[in-house]
Amino acid sequence: MTARTRIRPGLAAVLVGENPASQIYVRNKRKACEQAGMQSWLHEMPANTTQQQLLDLVARLNHDPAVHGILVQLPLPPQIDERAIIEATSPLKDVDGFTPTNLGLLAAGYPRYLPCTPHGVQQILLRNQIPVEGAHVVIVGRSNIVGKPLSLILMQKIKGANATVTVCHSRSRDIAAITRQGDIVVVAIGQARYLKADMVRPGAVAVDVGINRLPDGKLCGDVDFDPVSQVASAITPVPGGIGPMTITMLLFNTLQAAKASTELVESRGVK
Repeated sequence: MTARTRIRPGLAAVLVGENPASQIYVRNKRKACEQAGMQSWLHEMPANTTQQQLLDLVARLNHDPAVHGILVQLPLPPQIDERAIIEATSPLKDVDGFTPTNLGLLAAGYPRYLPCTPHGVQQILLRNQIPVEGAHVVIVGRSNIVGKPLSLILMQKIKGANATVTVCHSRSRDIAAITRQGDIVVVAIGQARYLKADMVRPGAVAVDVGINRLPDGKLCGDVDFDPVSQVASAITPVPGGIGPMTITMLLFNTLQAAKASTELVESRGVK
C-alpha cells in the first residue's frame, strides 16, 4: 500500500497510567507496527489524567489524517468513564471495534472492523483447521471485549462461522455441564485456571483468552493447561496463543482503515 499511495498506515496508542500489563500490551503492539512497516505513536498520560483531557486527545487524533487507527488501552483509571471514551472515538478509526456503531454493524451482519481478540480466536481456529461451521461453541464470559462480539462473529452466515453458540456467565447454572457439551470451549473471564479437565469433553478444543499473573510472578491463562491438555484434542497456550493473534488482527484493522481513508480521498479527487 505504501508503495502505491505513499501513505503509511498509522496507529496511535494511548496509555493512561502505569498498569504493567497495559504497558506490555502497548509495547508489543508498537513493536509489531514497526515490523510491519506501519507508523505508530504512543501518547502516555499520567494516572491522574482527567476525562476531559483524554477526550481532548481523542478528538485531536480523530482529526489527524496521518492517524488511521486509534487504540485507547483499557482499563482506564477509575475517574474516567470508559464508555465515554469509546463513544468519542471515530468509528472509522476504531480499530478495536468497540464503538456502538461498529458493534452494531457486526450484530447486523455487515461488520466494518471485527474486534481484535474475538477475530484472533476465529482465525486461530481456522488456521489450525479446527471445524467451526456447525460446531457447538461454548463461550465462558460475556464481556463487550470478547464474549459478546465473539458470539456474534461465530454466528455470522459466512464461511468460517455458522456455529451454534452458547454463552455462559456468572449467573449461569452448572457451567461445567454446559462446557462439557462444547466442541469448542472458549474461556475469557480473568480467573486463573478456571476451566478444569472435568469441564471439557474428551476431544474438544480449548481456547484460552485469559492472562493472569500468579503470586510467584508466572503467567497463566483461564484454562488449567496441563490437565486440560490431556483431555482436549487441541489447546492454546498462555502466553503465546491468542495474544499474538490479537495484535495481528489489530494491524489488519489498521491496514483496512488506511485503505478506506485512501479510497475516500481518491473518490473526492484529492491528490
